[in-house]
Amino acid sequence: MANLQPISRYPVPAPGEWPDDVRARILEVQEKAGFVPNVFLTLAHRPDEFRAFFAYHDALMLKEGGLTKGEREMIVVATSAVNDCLYCVVAHGAILRIYEKAPLLAEQVAVNHHKADITARQKTMLDFALKVCRESGAVDDADFQALREHGFSDEDVWDIAAITAFFGLSNRMANVISMRPNDEFYLMGRVPKTTADALQQ
Repeated sequence: MANLQPISRYPVPAPGEWPDDVRARILEVQEKAGFVPNVFLTLAHRPDEFRAFFAYHDALMLKEGGLTKGEREMIVVATSAVNDCLYCVVAHGAILRIYEKAPLLAEQVAVNHHKADITARQKTMLDFALKVCRESGAVDDADFQALREHGFSDEDVWDIAAITAFFGLSNRMANVISMRPNDEFYLMGRVPKTTADALQQ
């Protein structure tokens, strides 16, 4: 049964109100995912910020570099959990499970990454991300050295910090507007697609 709870405490514009470029982006993600993640619908309330948000998102999350797509999602999940952001933990937890082909991983990373089924390199990466999240003023050269010892370049360190900082903004706005995760996210990466579809009916 479809959930009728509001997805935001702010107005959500109807498709006929979307600017052409916003509509194109939303239709693109709908075609790829099979549904529209609520972050696209809610941020359409402010088209200029929608454009800026997704431009920076893509610059951080879709770029080539020393971090895998799965590692980028680990950063989002771990730091979003610290920031109590239900939307980002659920949505990016789903993406993490899919990228890593690991149905148990999102909860492990969200609750205690030291007990998660990830590498020592990835645990060090998340240690740093959580330090940036909680106490960025305390970051020092020793943090950079610990990451270098695991093969991270200084540009990779920038990426870890930037992803943490960007999603700090995202987490806070999602919490303030009470952005609701799509029901579809909860089963993604846990059960075969056909089974998930059947369970949602």
